[in-house]
Amino acid sequence: MGTTSLTARAFGQNDNPVQVLQQALWLVAPVLILVLGCALIAVPLLLPLMGGSADIQSGAREYLLIRLCAAPAVLGQYVLTGWFIGLGRTRIPLIVLTVANLLNAVLDYFFVFHLHMTSDGVALGSVMADYSGLAVALWFAHRQGLITLGKMPSLTLLKPMLRINRHLFIRTLLLLGVFAFFTAQGARQGELVLAANAMLISLLMLISNALDGFAHAAETLTGQSLGRKQSDDVLRTIRLTGINMLLMALLLTLAFALSGSYLFRLLTDNPDLLPVLNKYRWFLFFLPLMGMPSFWLDGIFIGAQATAQMRNAMILSVLLVFIPLWLAGQSQTLNLGNSGLWFAFYAFMLARAFFMGGTFLTLLKRPQNFM
Repeated sequence: MGTTSLTARAFGQNDNPVQVLQQALWLVAPVLILVLGCALIAVPLLLPLMGGSADIQSGAREYLLIRLCAAPAVLGQYVLTGWFIGLGRTRIPLIVLTVANLLNAVLDYFFVFHLHMTSDGVALGSVMADYSGLAVALWFAHRQGLITLGKMPSLTLLKPMLRINRHLFIRTLLLLGVFAFFTAQGARQGELVLAANAMLISLLMLISNALDGFAHAAETLTGQSLGRKQSDDVLRTIRLTGINMLLMALLLTLAFALSGSYLFRLLTDNPDLLPVLNKYRWFLFFLPLMGMPSFWLDGIFIGAQATAQMRNAMILSVLLVFIPLWLAGQSQTLNLGNSGLWFAFYAFMLARAFFMGGTFLTLLKRPQNFM
């Protein structure tokens, strides 16, 4: 996301965007060391806190350790995807992700159903697909002008990227923490609730991908318009991406409502799980509308390089909304169980947009402040 922001701004100012990509790729190595170090320490400490049976914990540990082998490829793909989006070349990430995901699906099927592997086979298939996706992305980057990494950039050149990524790192860490906490609380309520929540969250990922196309457009066009110092283009971008995202969210809500339990039967044939999914189906139906405002504003704020405000909104949403509402829902007075967890999650998504509202209004009234 930080690479997208800086690339779009450089492209709008007619600067050399290849230099942004080179700087971002140089940062992969130190970030990789940080990620692997934290993960190897955190996995044995955090897995027991997540709950679940011994078999689930063993499978999760095996999956994570194999999956970590793909960290260099994933970080490289993030950088390249951000760069392509900042340039407005969104077809390239589509090709890269399509190749990687199709290969992932084929390899998962082969390892699990033919070699009789379990979660280790799924992880291995994902690792191989990630490196294949990185190779495809690097080939496209070469065609767009990336010849070499060049020499290590100075700290002065890296400072804007480090600042933006620091804010985004804290913001995203908190977001992932909410998802991890959500999963852990579901696990404490039994394996069926855990499975139902995991399936609904997977559908949230589908929703976010459907809406993120417009969020990525907002990132690119907002950044490029601010780089060109075109206030009217900024406002046009905000208006059009907002309208399109709202229409898409309404369409997704309608599609989920009409599909009803048929959608769940497509995803699982477990007779014990289907009633649990149907019990919580209403939370799925309105997920697109609950998530749309924060997804939209994330895109605009990344383009405007207002990443500190994104971070602050996330901190406030977690500390003042999500945790207090979850605690209230689990109290003896309400005792809402898994429904209380979902209500807290709904409020968390809306709160993110609410806490970004002040900066958004400033951008609407005075776009020049962000130029």
